[in-house]
Amino acid sequence: MAAYATRYPDLEGKAVFVSGGATGIGAAIVEAFCWQGAHTYFVDIDVESAEALTASVAEKTGTSPFFHRCDVTDTQALRDAIERASEVTGALYALVNNAARDLRVPADEVTEDVWDDLVAINLKHQFFAAQTAYRLMAPSGCGSIINFGSIAPGQGVKNLSVYSSCKSAAFGLTRSLARDFGTAGVRVNSIIPGAILTPRQLRDWIDPDTKREIIERQCLKRAMQEDDVAEMVLFLASNASRGCTAQEFTVDGGNI
Repeated sequence: MAAYATRYPDLEGKAVFVSGGATGIGAAIVEAFCWQGAHTYFVDIDVESAEALTASVAEKTGTSPFFHRCDVTDTQALRDAIERASEVTGALYALVNNAARDLRVPADEVTEDVWDDLVAINLKHQFFAAQTAYRLMAPSGCGSIINFGSIAPGQGVKNLSVYSSCKSAAFGLTRSLARDFGTAGVRVNSIIPGAILTPRQLRDWIDPDTKREIIERQCLKRAMQEDDVAEMVLFLASNASRGCTAQEFTVDGGNI
C-alpha cells in the first residue's frame, strides 16, 4: 500500500472510526488514517486479520490503530464502540461506514432471513452509526460521515439484488442525512467504489479473464486498488473537503 504522500494536517490527533476495517478497502483506510497521525479506531468480526493489521500498521507508520471486535448488526454494540472511539480525544472527527457483505444469492432464492441479514450489514448499520456519530460531532460544530455505495446497482450485477438495493439506498440516506445534519456543521458524503481488486475479490469472484474485461471497460487501464479508495476517504474526512456534502464520489477508474 501507498505511504499517502498527501498530508492533511487537520487529521493529526483526531479520532476517526472505521467499520469493517480488518481487510480489503477497510484495512487500507485504517492504514491511511494512521499515516496521517489520526487516532484510528476500527471494528470487525475478523479478529485474526485485525490483530495482524494492527501490528503491521504500527510497524509501518509508528501509529497503532485501536481495534475492537464488533458485529455491526448489533446496533447497541456498534453505538458503544463509536462512543468509545470519541473518548480518545473527546470528540469524533470522522466516521467511515465501510462494513459490507456482497453475498451472491439468486433473487428467487433470497429468504427473509437472508434479506434481513444483508440489509442489517449493508444499510442499517450505516444509518445507526451515522446517528451516533452525529450526536458526538454536533457539539463541536464539525465532522465528516462517509457512507459507502457501489457501482453494482448501475451495472445490474447478477445475483446481487439485496446488496444492490442497499447500495442504491445508501445515497438516498446520504442526501437526507446531509440535510438533517448540515445545520450542525456535520458533512455526509458517499463513496462509490468500482471493481477494486482486493485479495478477496480476486480469490472469490474475479478470474484473469474477468480482470481483463474490467480494465478494458475503464478509462484508466490499470487495476484499481484499495488505496485508491482510501485516498478519497482521507480527502472527504479532512477539512480540505469542507464545502462538500450530500455528494457521491466515484472511484472506479472511469468505468463507462
